[in-house]
Amino acid sequence: MLNIVIFGAPGSGKGTQSERIIQEFGLDHISTGDVLRAEIKGGTELGRIASKYIEKGQLVPDELIIDMLAKVLDSKENSKGVIFDGFPRTIPQAKALKKMLNERNTDVTVMLNLQVEDEELINRLLERGKVSGRSDDNLETIQSRLKVYHTQTAPLAEYYIQEGKHAAIKGVGTIEEIFASIKEAVNSVNA
Repeated sequence: MLNIVIFGAPGSGKGTQSERIIQEFGLDHISTGDVLRAEIKGGTELGRIASKYIEKGQLVPDELIIDMLAKVLDSKENSKGVIFDGFPRTIPQAKALKKMLNERNTDVTVMLNLQVEDEELINRLLERGKVSGRSDDNLETIQSRLKVYHTQTAPLAEYYIQEGKHAAIKGVGTIEEIFASIKEAVNSVNA
């Protein structure tokens, strides 16, 4: 299976590039946010447990997220692979994902790290806010999200470098140029 983790700061182009990767390589898309919402809406046991954490304003525990991802992965029997969007965000989550995938005789193939300077990210997100009307795309919230990204999530790159699965992708240029770099990185590890 071709299992890709797409990684980058808010505004780095993960959503745009995920769609292209899915089409190019025929992968399934697993978004932790979508999975969480579906479990809660479906009233499953995992959804009910997760809902209790969310109602208290707490983060859903990693083990619960992993159980949900495992359930989704197990439902995709003939899949060529998946792209993980929004997960993992921490080293413990990456280790839990690795364990869960290894139990299914697979692993993360590559972690694509979309690298964009903060100034460019801020400009992109402010522009997106103007176009989409997203209330969280304002300067104060963007700066806060970037700070969280740099302190909590960015160290994950080092984990995947040590695993030999990290691919640095220059996230600036045309959508096509960035995607060409992604295709090259995926094809080189999937050969």
